[in-house]
Amino acid sequence: MPELPEVESIRRQLEPLLLGHHVTESDSHPSDKFTPAREIVGLGFEAVLRRGKYLLFSLDNGTEMVIHLGMTGQLIPVSDLSDPHLRAWWKLDNNVTLGYRDIRRFGRIRICLPGDYEGTLKKLGPEPLSDDFTIDAFYTSLKRSSRKIKTQLLSQLPVAGVGNIYADEACFHAGIYPGLRKLTRAKTADLHHSIRQVLYSAVENGGTTLRDYVNVEGKQGRNQRYLVCYGRDGLPCINCGELLRRTVIDGRGTTFCPTCQRR
Repeated sequence: MPELPEVESIRRQLEPLLLGHHVTESDSHPSDKFTPAREIVGLGFEAVLRRGKYLLFSLDNGTEMVIHLGMTGQLIPVSDLSDPHLRAWWKLDNNVTLGYRDIRRFGRIRICLPGDYEGTLKKLGPEPLSDDFTIDAFYTSLKRSSRKIKTQLLSQLPVAGVGNIYADEACFHAGIYPGLRKLTRAKTADLHHSIRQVLYSAVENGGTTLRDYVNVEGKQGRNQRYLVCYGRDGLPCINCGELLRRTVIDGRGTTFCPTCQRR
């Protein structure tokens, strides 16, 4: 699933492509998850924003189009409208046709008023690269729950945009076993710092491509070259040389170092 760095990379590339332009034609797959794409014909794009893993398109009639990319969603210019994985498309007045491809169809498109959100988007924690993400608030949020640290991160409640890849990477850099249920304030500060650093670096590297992710230009991210924990089970830890191990935490595959991240 595209996480914050991948979605932010897409947002940055969509912004100059869409701003100031209007939709002249649109169509979608008949599923209710995608038909809202048809509702913005004649409307113009005023801003391309991101909240956690969601893309928010501000439209000139005061509404927003919200897109969650699911597991395999891609937003790319297209020319072949017969692509069987194309779930929606929008033709713009600059002759660009933006397509939403989604092989597994876990994504969703919705039109709403700004702030009138549903589900996870309504409950998201602070943006991790913003000043709103403070150590004190993070510590209070984690302390409030008895769930495992990784599970809390994936819930999007203490902080927005962290998924499986970056949860593993952040816990590794902080020296925290992801299955712990409580952290000291000092270790919370370490995790806070590592989350910010891991996500910042991944954004600068254009996101992580492990399978399906490509940016608006159809190019893969580069951050997979710099992963030091996620998906590296059986390989030596870069810090101590111990072989990294894989476990399952609340149904999610998790990689960790048994020496640097003691239970």
